[in-house]
Amino acid sequence: MARLCVVWVKSGIGYSKVQKQTIRALGLRRLNQSVVHTDSAVVRGMINKVRHLVKVEEVSS
Repeated sequence: MARLCVVWVKSGIGYSKVQKQTIRALGLRRLNQSVVHTDSAVVRGMINKVRHLVKVEEVSS
Protein backbone atom coordinates (compact mmCIF):
# COMPACT_ATOMS: atom_id res chain seq x y z
CA MET A 1 0.00 0.00 0.00
CA ALA A 2 1.34 3.42 -0.95
CA ARG A 3 2.13 6.04 1.66
CA LEU A 4 2.29 9.82 1.30
CA CYS A 5 4.59 12.19 3.15
CA VAL A 6 2.90 15.57 3.60
CA VAL A 7 5.03 18.59 4.55
CA TRP A 8 3.50 21.91 5.59
CA VAL A 9 5.52 24.55 3.69
CA LYS A 10 3.40 27.74 3.69
CA SER A 11 1.58 29.49 6.51
CA GLY A 12 -2.20 29.38 6.71
CA ILE A 13 -2.45 33.04 7.71
CA GLY A 14 -4.84 34.84 5.40
CA TYR A 15 -6.57 31.65 4.25
CA SER A 16 -10.03 30.43 5.20
CA LYS A 17 -10.80 28.71 8.47
CA VAL A 18 -11.75 25.53 6.59
CA GLN A 19 -8.27 25.31 5.07
CA LYS A 20 -6.64 25.83 8.49
CA GLN A 21 -8.84 23.07 9.92
CA THR A 22 -7.83 20.78 7.04
CA ILE A 23 -4.15 21.35 7.88
CA ARG A 24 -4.89 20.38 11.48
CA ALA A 25 -6.91 17.34 10.38
CA LEU A 26 -3.90 16.13 8.40
CA GLY A 27 -1.99 16.10 11.70
CA LEU A 28 0.17 19.13 10.98
CA ARG A 29 0.83 21.46 13.90
CA ARG A 30 3.92 23.46 12.87
CA LEU A 31 5.34 24.89 9.70
CA ASN A 32 7.85 22.51 8.03
CA GLN A 33 6.45 19.56 9.97
CA SER A 34 5.93 16.35 8.02
CA VAL A 35 3.49 13.50 8.55
CA VAL A 36 3.05 10.19 6.75
CA HIS A 37 -0.42 8.95 5.75
CA THR A 38 -1.61 5.92 3.85
CA ASP A 39 -2.79 6.80 0.36
CA SER A 40 -6.59 6.97 0.34
CA ALA A 41 -9.31 9.00 -1.31
CA VAL A 42 -10.02 10.87 1.94
CA VAL A 43 -6.40 11.92 2.43
CA ARG A 44 -6.03 12.83 -1.25
CA GLY A 45 -9.12 15.05 -0.96
CA MET A 46 -7.72 16.88 2.07
CA ILE A 47 -4.37 17.35 0.34
CA ASN A 48 -6.11 18.68 -2.76
CA LYS A 49 -7.96 21.25 -0.61
CA VAL A 50 -4.67 22.71 0.72
CA ARG A 51 -2.31 21.84 -2.14
CA HIS A 52 -0.98 25.42 -2.20
CA LEU A 53 0.15 25.11 1.44
CA VAL A 54 1.74 21.65 1.45
CA LYS A 55 4.26 19.55 -0.42
CA VAL A 56 3.52 15.86 -1.02
CA GLU A 57 5.91 13.02 -1.78
CA GLU A 58 5.27 9.32 -2.18
CA VAL A 59 7.18 7.20 0.31
CA SER A 60 8.16 3.59 -0.33
CA SER A 61 7.08 1.24 2.45
